[in-house]
Amino acid sequence: MEKCLLSIDWDYFIYIKKDNWGSYLENDRSLVDLWYKRYIQEKLQGRDIQKSFQLSPELGIFWKKIKHHFQFDNDIKVYVSDSHVLSYNIAKENNCRIVYLFDSHADLGYGGLSSLNFEVNCSNWLGKLLKDNLIKEAIIVYGPYTSEKPEYFKPMNNIYNIRYCNFNDIGKNIKVSTIHICRSGAWTPPWLDKKFAQFIDELGLPYEIVNCPVRKWDTKNISFSDQINYLLA
Repeated sequence: MEKCLLSIDWDYFIYIKKDNWGSYLENDRSLVDLWYKRYIQEKLQGRDIQKSFQLSPELGIFWKKIKHHFQFDNDIKVYVSDSHVLSYNIAKENNCRIVYLFDSHADLGYGGLSSLNFEVNCSNWLGKLLKDNLIKEAIIVYGPYTSEKPEYFKPMNNIYNIRYCNFNDIGKNIKVSTIHICRSGAWTPPWLDKKFAQFIDELGLPYEIVNCPVRKWDTKNISFSDQINYLLA
């Protein structure tokens, strides 16, 4: 039986009021500094940025729903990272031929088939797995707040085995050998990181953390010079 990777992005659960509060660049600036910049900019406008984000009520029952559809191998491996690009390496190294993706983004590559000619990154890793013939099928379950539509990826859909499903349509008794949970800190705010950690723990399985740095979020002790630096980020 083919090995299956279950890949879950934290942004699957997060409603974001502004579409431009996110970045496909993953570095210290996008993971932390830009969030302080957005916080300061909103505060100057008399708004609380935290009120522009909310978590899906599905969060509390997600693992129960997952276990209703998926069967975990006895020796299942679980990885936690910040970047979703790790799923490319996980699938490759563990010989996973099928990927189930729960995400607000399809990560098939943006800009048509030419986007798959670039190196593997957080926006094209799933498309690259298909192009490199490392997987034979991708099943995408969009989060409730996604702004994407399957037709955005028509070039990929026409040549690769890609299915778009909702939770009820994915079937049952799907055996999973590997799970990857990513934070996508360029898209998800630091003040929700504790909820993210709680979500991981609720899975109830041991896991390995791979490059998922702790993000300090302290808006009460930002100096004037820090504010200037963040606004220049």
